[in-house]
Amino acid sequence: MATFGPKMAQLQSKACEATRFAAKQGSAYHRSLMERNKQYVVDPPTVEKCRELSKQLFYTRLASLPGRYESFWKEVDGAKLLLTNRKNLKVEDLGVAALFGIELYAWLCTGEIIGRGFTLTGYDV
Repeated sequence: MATFGPKMAQLQSKACEATRFAAKQGSAYHRSLMERNKQYVVDPPTVEKCRELSKQLFYTRLASLPGRYESFWKEVDGAKLLLTNRKNLKVEDLGVAALFGIELYAWLCTGEIIGRGFTLTGYDV
């Protein structure tokens, strides 16, 4: 457990530094952020209005599901068409498909690393 002492002190130091920065700059950042986005703020900002907006967002997203469902099946049909006509595929199409597969794999690996607490092996070293 002695190895955690210097790391813990360093972590505490960084946390204190971040807290001081947030305390110093946070208020000004909040004011500028709210000023830039004031067109999105509902007046008055009450709990009831937040609940209403939350329900509107939820049901609006539910209403968009049929359109998303149709788009998904159009994409699947397009992929099936490509597979049935794979003899007519160009090298560029195969390259794009390969890059897409590599990107998916990279996102999977990134998610796994994040899920393990940013360790590559799953063990704290």
